[in-house]
Amino acid sequence: MPPLWSGGHPDYDTERDFVGYGEAGLNPKWPNNAKIAVSFVVNYEEGGERSVQTGDGMAEQNLRENPGGAPRINERNLNVESEYEYGSRAGFWRIFRLFAEKKMKFTLYAVAQAVEKQPEVVKRCVEVGHDVASHAYRWIDYHDMSIDKEKDYIRKAITSLKSLSGYAPRGWYYGRNSPHSRTLVPQVYAEMGETLEWASDTYADDVPYWVDLPLERTLPADQAKGLLMVPYSYDCNDFKFHVVGSGFADPEGFFVHLKNAFDVLYEEGEKGAPKMMTVGLHCRIVGRPGRFGALKKFVEYFEAKEGVWVATRSEIAEAFRKEYPYKKGQLA
Repeated sequence: MPPLWSGGHPDYDTERDFVGYGEAGLNPKWPNNAKIAVSFVVNYEEGGERSVQTGDGMAEQNLRENPGGAPRINERNLNVESEYEYGSRAGFWRIFRLFAEKKMKFTLYAVAQAVEKQPEVVKRCVEVGHDVASHAYRWIDYHDMSIDKEKDYIRKAITSLKSLSGYAPRGWYYGRNSPHSRTLVPQVYAEMGETLEWASDTYADDVPYWVDLPLERTLPADQAKGLLMVPYSYDCNDFKFHVVGSGFADPEGFFVHLKNAFDVLYEEGEKGAPKMMTVGLHCRIVGRPGRFGALKKFVEYFEAKEGVWVATRSEIAEAFRKEYPYKKGQLA
């Protein structure tokens, strides 16, 4: 094993894989011979972000319309709070109605503390068949948490979301994870007797892949479960509207980027190498009227094309696992 990073521990350190599926790639064999799997993700963070009211000492500084100015220490910022409230009050339902109209399913990346404040979101998602996954207990940075504290937050997220949806979240995405998170999340699931089917804190491929878990290194091959990684996307993501200098300057740029990504992946699928495309959405960002039209335009662009499978991340994980079950020691 190579030297560990400073502060690392062999029980929580994972190997890197620069090879993946190589030149030939891997055909994931999507259901019905689909040419592409399109995964829409709605990040529900409103109410789980940093705020003075929850003891964080300041309002959230990330993914805001107006990010300027020094943080207000121990002082509420009502402008920031109301911006996040827009996402839960209006933005989410605008997105929800679009997918209901199109009869398409998305995955809800639910911050547990956020949906605790608006449980109707989870209720309606469960009723219509959307996938409720975990976006952690709170939408905060976890990189400097102790292992015990992070495990406690993981338990709280699982317990909370299970109480709201009726099942433990099948998948997990932090976004602001720690170096230990990839190991800790499946470890806590196992300790609670629950099943983690996939994780998405990776941007390393256009199809799912397996990773070995450090804590399973001494287990016999038939007892190890590994962890299925379902890659997420930063580039096809509306958060880039809030990235100064390298993000989307306008809604048309967002649409063109999504269309270009779809076209490339769809063409590869037509040539016998199907991929998946992830579109990351945020209630308070693309849920705004001025940007929402670009999302609607993209959905209408591809919805009539043959061989498009709009699937939840759990459906994608299930389909991949069926064709390519885990084999210990086989990183890809």
